[in-house]
Amino acid sequence: MDNKAMLLEANDKIAKGDHEGFLAFCSEDLVWEFIGERVLEGKAAVRDYLEATYREPPVFDVQQLIGDNDNVVAIGKITIKDAEGIPLTYSYCDVWRFRDGQMAALQAFVIAL
Repeated sequence: MDNKAMLLEANDKIAKGDHEGFLAFCSEDLVWEFIGERVLEGKAAVRDYLEATYREPPVFDVQQLIGDNDNVVAIGKITIKDAEGIPLTYSYCDVWRFRDGQMAALQAFVIAL
C-alpha cells in the first residue's frame, strides 16, 4: 500500500471510531506535534489524546493529498464535537513522515474556523 492510501485508510479508521485500527498504522515511537501547542510522543500518548478528543468520531474533509517519498501532506477540514457536543470545525495541514511502512511522525498545523 502506498503512503497516501495508508493515510486515507488510517483516517477512515478514526472516522469510524476505531482508534486501535488507526494506531495499527503507526510506529511505536510515533511523534505527533501540534505546531505551537504540544507534542505527543509514543502510541500511548496518541491513544490517550484520541480517547479524550474524539469522544465521537470526527468528520474529515480531505481536500488535497501530496505525496513525495516518505512524506504525505494532507490539507482539509476536520469537524469534532466538544465536551458539550457542539461541532467545531478546523482547517488543517498535516505533514506526515512514514518510516518502514508505518506512520512515524506528524506535524499538524490546525486553525479553528
